[in-house]
Amino acid sequence: MGYALEIEGLYKSFSKSRFALKDISFSVPYGSITGFIGENGAGKTSTMGAILRTLHIDSGCIKIFGERMAEAKKEINNHIDVVYDAMNFSGNLDVIKLSKVFSRVYHHWDNEKYFNYIDRFSLPKKQKIKSFSRGMAMELSIAVALSHGARLLILDEATSGLDPVGREDVLEVLLKFARDQKGAILLSSHITSDIEKIADTLVFIKKGEIILNTSKDDLLNNYAIIECKQHELNDLRLNGVIAYKNQTDYVDVLVSNKNELPAKFHKKNSSIDDITLLLMKGESYEGTHFK
Repeated sequence: MGYALEIEGLYKSFSKSRFALKDISFSVPYGSITGFIGENGAGKTSTMGAILRTLHIDSGCIKIFGERMAEAKKEINNHIDVVYDAMNFSGNLDVIKLSKVFSRVYHHWDNEKYFNYIDRFSLPKKQKIKSFSRGMAMELSIAVALSHGARLLILDEATSGLDPVGREDVLEVLLKFARDQKGAILLSSHITSDIEKIADTLVFIKKGEIILNTSKDDLLNNYAIIECKQHELNDLRLNGVIAYKNQTDYVDVLVSNKNELPAKFHKKNSSIDDITLLLMKGESYEGTHFK
């Protein structure tokens, strides 16, 4: 299996701040989508900045298409694109004029593909971009990202401004890019239902650290939130306990071995959103001794 993106042992501290990225390690294979999940301030955007070399790291290794970023040639930038939750194009241009600009910027600009996406998203061609809604601006950004031979897309909250129909269209396009063109996507979003629909792998980050890295299938098939009393915790196989959160009369416990637990434990019907909330708001197990 080849990897479009590999991050190993990434560390980054920030002056005048206690926050730091600590031992960030994960990879994104070709033909796949990795969901990058965490609260505001968890370190998602900082990690993406490190990947894009807009943020200098203290230590660690980042490889794009097998090449260390520190040694990569400029040509590599033609095969990466990033879409943030705000558009970065000149508002005085329209869709047609923008295509002429990018045909001179990118070596592999595909005008036909670009206008196919414009039509797919029903975007007006002669209307100034500054009059676009936030959702239209995101669709335009994604159309550009997919039209110049990029093999790695980094999307930071790129679906947050879209209505449900628009999000569905964009998700279908992203999934097709990953599957048909063997592209790779790192997708950060607070809308976990979007990630649940298309992601293959889920990477959860909290306070600058990766707290869980697993496939979506593994999470849905083997993980569960268990509701139990404090005195029942000793009956859990604690090597499968990932995180917990004390409630008023019981404890919610995230386990990775739901199919091995005694039948007496109540397994909640848990979505990725439920699991995310427990991971973010709860406590990591990490050898904690329950009382």
